Amino acid sequence: MSSRLVAVTYDAVDPAGLASFWGSLLDREVLREVRGALLPGEEAQVALRFVAPPVGGTGPDRLHLHLTSSSVSDQEETVARALALGGRHLDVGQLPEEGHVVLADPEGHAFCVIEAGNQFLAGCGYLGEVSWEGSRRVGLFWREALGWPLVWDRGEETAIQSPAGGTKLSWGGPPFPPKGARNRQRFDLEAFDLEEEVVRLVALGATRLGDRDDGVELSDPDGNEFRVLPTSTPRADR
Repeated sequence: MSSRLVAVTYDAVDPAGLASFWGSLLDREVLREVRGALLPGEEAQVALRFVAPPVGGTGPDRLHLHLTSSSVSDQEETVARALALGGRHLDVGQLPEEGHVVLADPEGHAFCVIEAGNQFLAGCGYLGEVSWEGSRRVGLFWREALGWPLVWDRGEETAIQSPAGGTKLSWGGPPFPPKGARNRQRFDLEAFDLEEEVVRLVALGATRLGDRDDGVELSDPDGNEFRVLPTSTPRADR
């Protein structure tokens, strides 16, 4: 049986503060957890989790989020709200004629507010995409790991999406920087039979990195860390 994607997890200096920013921007409830906070998703929208970073710090971001817009004014309102909450504009070399707006959250994580009419994200919901730097092979790995259909496969670019629709997970292909320090972002998965699922993921191309108090840490074929948790793991300390 495939793992279930529980959340996209961010290491944060101030987990509660960053969760508050994203909770307000996405209009989601913030649930306190032992190590941070969770913004629950739903069947077609991925959840976000914010936790304290490990000792020694972490490396640069390898993913960013794409928020969708229904109109020009809707995009402008999202940008204005993000700035009022503590976000800022970010220059990553985007061209003036490009329709999306690149921002950073209060801890510097990049995200884009996509222009209305973007066909790739049509029907994906407000949190339309989790966009990774990564290879085609890692996109194919996650297709098998999560059991989500491949909905984009052009050149080295891939994307998968839950059978329920909603947020897409995508990998942009080369060029991308080599994996260095530990990522600041990762996937948290849940599995009914933890050890059986870890064996399956390793057979698909993952590497087992070690046991943790709450589950098992692995890396995908591009070296990106992720965790597999047992389904019985408590998710919130309310």
